[in-house]
Amino acid sequence: MTPGTLHNQTIVTCIWDFDKTLIPGYMQSPLFRQYGIDEETFWREVNALPEHYRKRGQTVSKDTIYLNHLLTYLHHGKMPGLSNAKLRACGRMLTMYPGLPSFFKYLKDLVANLPGNQRYGISLEHYIISTGLAEIIRGCPVAEFVDGIYGCELLENPLPPGYLDQTELGFDTEPEISQIGTIVDNTIKTRYIFEINKGSNKNEAIDVNAAIHPDDRRVPIRNMIYIADGPSDVPVFSVINKGGGKTYAVYNPEQLNEFRQNDRLLQINRINAYGPADYRSSSSTAMWIRMHVLDICDRIMREKEHALSQRVSTPPVHLHADDILIPEQPRPEQTNLID
Repeated sequence: MTPGTLHNQTIVTCIWDFDKTLIPGYMQSPLFRQYGIDEETFWREVNALPEHYRKRGQTVSKDTIYLNHLLTYLHHGKMPGLSNAKLRACGRMLTMYPGLPSFFKYLKDLVANLPGNQRYGISLEHYIISTGLAEIIRGCPVAEFVDGIYGCELLENPLPPGYLDQTELGFDTEPEISQIGTIVDNTIKTRYIFEINKGSNKNEAIDVNAAIHPDDRRVPIRNMIYIADGPSDVPVFSVINKGGGKTYAVYNPEQLNEFRQNDRLLQINRINAYGPADYRSSSSTAMWIRMHVLDICDRIMREKEHALSQRVSTPPVHLHADDILIPEQPRPEQTNLID
């Protein structure tokens, strides 16, 4: 670490979207199955809501209006007893794309065991940023290898008016979700990129909106690789690309339309590359991510070596007689002698 800087900047990050990136469909599917709700009907209703509210003269977020509709289902008795614990249990029912979760652990181990890395302390961190439900992600198989999860949060049993003046609060043995705590849409995702970048996710004293010199940021954006599934991630793709990081889009190999939209993103320079959502070691996606993780590590090592050579002078050494150059003595000028 350079004297006066906050961080060594030796962290590499893989930042992941979730739905259709790590799983084939939507994370809410197990939840709908559990309550006997027709998933297709739910999403068709959600997609129609913005236009219905527009006719009322109201604007809603297309990314997160599904949260309100979820609560509407709950309030109408279609999801009785829905809690965060049940959401987390739904996460355990998710089927991940091939190669997961082992690929997450493999990348961490790959970086930790790089030859010579004891000198540099380079490490890899995984983050998931999703417009889906954070509690479901916390229950899924990759969660144990993830260093941070950002998603929508739902609140159980909200505190009543006047709760600050109460000496005792009632304890409900059967918590039920009733409010929205945090929303994440496709634009808000960029905020969490800067939280990871500046280190405010690890140090609450650092405000994400604070001006921080690039040398003082915990994870430079050029140390980041962002993996997602398509056009909705363009705001994050843009931030990562401008910062010198790497961007990669995945598609379901069985869906030609997903392949087509990823190819379009590549043609308009939104992403660096794309490939199938297959994280087995022999897949092109796994090889691309692995290659660029190693490239980032190699750059960090080279930069550290260069910084060392610039800041540490060559020490003096004892000279041997053979190493000492004796300057040649000038010869006296010849003169003409007169007898």
